[in-house]
Amino acid sequence: MKKSLFIGSIIFLCRIQNASSQTGGGQIVGQDTTQNIITTAVPFLTITPDSRAGAMGDVGVATSADANSSYWNAGKLAFIDKGYGFSTSYTPWLAKIVNDMKLLYLTGFYKIDREQAVSASLKYFDMGDIQFRTDQNVENGRYNPREYAIDVTYSRLLTQHLSIGGTLRYIRSNLTGAFSSSYGARPGNSVAVDLGVYYTKPFESRNATLSLGGAITNLGSKMTYTSAAFKNFIPTNLRIGGAYKTQLDVFNSLTFALDFNKLMVPSPGPGNSTKPMLSGVLGSFTDSRNGFAGELKEITISSGLEYWYRDYIAARVGYFYEAKSTGNRKYLTAGIGFRYESAKRDILGMDMSYMIPTVLGQYALAETIRFTLFYILPVKETKQNESSVD
Repeated sequence: MKKSLFIGSIIFLCRIQNASSQTGGGQIVGQDTTQNIITTAVPFLTITPDSRAGAMGDVGVATSADANSSYWNAGKLAFIDKGYGFSTSYTPWLAKIVNDMKLLYLTGFYKIDREQAVSASLKYFDMGDIQFRTDQNVENGRYNPREYAIDVTYSRLLTQHLSIGGTLRYIRSNLTGAFSSSYGARPGNSVAVDLGVYYTKPFESRNATLSLGGAITNLGSKMTYTSAAFKNFIPTNLRIGGAYKTQLDVFNSLTFALDFNKLMVPSPGPGNSTKPMLSGVLGSFTDSRNGFAGELKEITISSGLEYWYRDYIAARVGYFYEAKSTGNRKYLTAGIGFRYESAKRDILGMDMSYMIPTVLGQYALAETIRFTLFYILPVKETKQNESSVD
């Protein structure tokens, strides 16, 4: 399909937070001091890749460990009680606007022993076919922009209830391809790390488990598509949250989860975008032109509920909230999950999720649907007993 480079730039570089680039008064967002929308390079890094979290309002920093744990919190991967497994997810993106954008996510993990786990993943964002044009509006060929991130993660238990983890990430964004020289552009590259901590504590008297988590993700070098004089921040993010799981009876369980997110990226304002990476990240908590109230409005809230019946069938709902002045994304989410466990304890599963915007005009986010398939194998007893944590 045909899309101009201009429209492509708007979609790819402006975080897709709103379907409109203007406020109600007709002002451009960047010129409206009541707006505080933060833009970064490679916004695809912030798109939820898996259907379980996507159905729960994009929560994940403190939910129970699964095959997709390394994306949300590298620390919690060590608590996964399986031997190794694989998961793949598919998300058609902005389906109400275009029909050829999609996000693909592939991840696998391996439990080294009771204390340690590792994983690797690939996040791939296909932006569809773009028609390039000259200044005279003459067709000048087509290109399919693509971005991807490759991760490796290590996670380790520190105590029976506490773990930490880290991820090393390589990021590449190629928006213009073979036309780079014609537009004075080039592919962007960056290296980043994630740091995560996870705590989980069962309460046998209440037949419940409380989990807490925190993670800093995409902490890395700024990215440029032209020259060193024009660098963009990548979406460094701070995520903290908790989850409370209660076993209602032998067959039924319920989990409540809540996450708070804040981009550790300079707020819009004179000179903020040109700050060095480290000072920009550290100063992101105090640089809003609207003061402390403006900083609070940069925090997004994700909340979710997950119900399981006999660990075979799951139903999930969630809600995502963002302040009007910082993007105004508000949507409900819902989804289901299925698990099949064989006699050998291998697990085959599928999750699906669906997004429903609650703000009139956010058609770009409407009907976002995700699919996740995974296959997991159990821990071998000899490996499980190799080491122990006090």
